[in-house]
Amino acid sequence: MTQEQWGQIQQRLLKTVGQNNYTTWIEPLSAGKISEGIATLHVPTNFFGNYVSQNFSDLILHEIKSEGVKVERLNFTLSPQAANAASRPAPRPAAQPVASKSNVLQTAPLEARFSFDNFVVGKPNELAHAAARRVAEGGPVTFNPLFLYGGVGLGKTHLMHAIAQELKIRKPEMNVLYLSAEQFMYRFVQALRDRKMMDFKEIFRSVDVLMVDDVQFIAGKDSTQEEFFHTFNALVDQHKQIIISADRAPGEIKDLEDRVKSRLQCGLVVDLHPTDYELRLGILQTKVEAQMVSYPELEMDDGVLEFLAHRITSNVRVLEGALTRLFAFASLVGRSITMELTQDCLADVLRDSERKISVEEIQRKVSDHYNIRLSDMIGPKRLRSYARPRQVAMYLCKQMTSRSLPEIGRRFGGRDHTTVMHGVRRIEELKQSDDQIAEDLQLLRRALES
Repeated sequence: MTQEQWGQIQQRLLKTVGQNNYTTWIEPLSAGKISEGIATLHVPTNFFGNYVSQNFSDLILHEIKSEGVKVERLNFTLSPQAANAASRPAPRPAAQPVASKSNVLQTAPLEARFSFDNFVVGKPNELAHAAARRVAEGGPVTFNPLFLYGGVGLGKTHLMHAIAQELKIRKPEMNVLYLSAEQFMYRFVQALRDRKMMDFKEIFRSVDVLMVDDVQFIAGKDSTQEEFFHTFNALVDQHKQIIISADRAPGEIKDLEDRVKSRLQCGLVVDLHPTDYELRLGILQTKVEAQMVSYPELEMDDGVLEFLAHRITSNVRVLEGALTRLFAFASLVGRSITMELTQDCLADVLRDSERKISVEEIQRKVSDHYNIRLSDMIGPKRLRSYARPRQVAMYLCKQMTSRSLPEIGRRFGGRDHTTVMHGVRRIEELKQSDDQIAEDLQLLRRALES
């Protein structure tokens, strides 16, 4: 792998992981040799290598393969400079550099593109957007903390950056500190090492707004949780605003102390739901307008955006990355963006985005739709109010999964495959004559495929 190839890979990773993650975790990497299908990447520390391996290795491997490089796995090793430094004797404590207060207080970089103006609002994120807007006004604290949670690429970090940037415009006199949970932990450890804990406490307790991204990363770090807990309490007592994000609800974060969970749950906890078709289409339409500024010569066929919104359902980052690649590819080969070109260019993304629907997911959706308990639908009761939803669920399992009739029967309380066959046939008949059943099936399909 040449340095030029690695540079191109890094630029694509920048668009995928964002500036903050790129600067912290991708930019310090350097490319080494490739031997027997193993690509070596040099890292500054072993901790750094372990973290990148756990969180970014699949993404890096995918991008290396996209360059046509034959590689099966990655190997992270210390760079020659880091290895030499590690082998030298440690300096005397008195010679160690002392962290200044300004370094401790430095806010993580904010991305200008993550603003409220270009945040596309839809049903899955409208409450989170409204709450973020309210906090960004900088008025009296109404809910503390504001806790935003959701899966990868649903807009948590976008909203966090938007809040910080809006506050800096509206209330320039306010001391707003935005950082990731890892940066909080790193600065805490650095303060311990440099014997600057009083400075650390003073700095973090003097902010007007504290924003911590991806707080799940402090789970299991007892000393960091302890300091975070005390910082949290001190700021709440002073009526200072705290804004937190995570990939799941406070109560679902494993290895997080109960007292920290309790504190995080005492404000407004808002879930950013997975995107629906309408929101994905809206995001694509907004991004196309931006892409057309860079590629004004390109034309796009009708139906391409609708196709992408329907097929790529995992998260917004994958959706945006696919669109960026599509425009770049079309420009390089000098062709319009047709459906055929889209399918060729994004074949790997489309293949990876094929969502496999499970029997359990269908059962949950159907029981919620008909407002019955899951246990009643799966159980032995033969009341029509349970039997009809059960047959609908069996029909959808047959249509939308690769499970055999005996397997489906086992998932429905150990029923015989002939019972499943009868249920499937009955729904086939009813959807032709019963408009309500036909509508229910359409709604449930759409919900399961979104």
